[in-house]
Amino acid sequence: MAHRYRDLPSLILLTALEVFEASARNLSLEVAASELNVTTSEISRQIKVIEDELGVPLFVRPGTVVVLTSVGKDLYTELAKIFTEASDVVTTIKSGGRSRMSKLPPPMHSLRSG
Repeated sequence: MAHRYRDLPSLILLTALEVFEASARNLSLEVAASELNVTTSEISRQIKVIEDELGVPLFVRPGTVVVLTSVGKDLYTELAKIFTEASDVVTTIKSGGRSRMSKLPPPMHSLRSG
């Protein structure tokens, strides 16, 4: 059975996506670095990993500011939705509520011959 998320490159880790999201949301590598408690060079390195993997720039860096490219805007828009939804589910679960995700059927498990 093919992995459902096979198009996500192996080098794009949740950490790199979190770094990109914070940088895009703040339009600042420095603010993202402060928010995530890492160096600005680490922010740049993580963004470069994603850009290299995708083969396109996510930011244009005219001087000291950063501006999202159209691809960067698309990626940020989707990540912001995904992170918001995940955060909402976690908050609901922690408060003892039932997530709307609990209405989904349980995942299919493969049968193994033994």
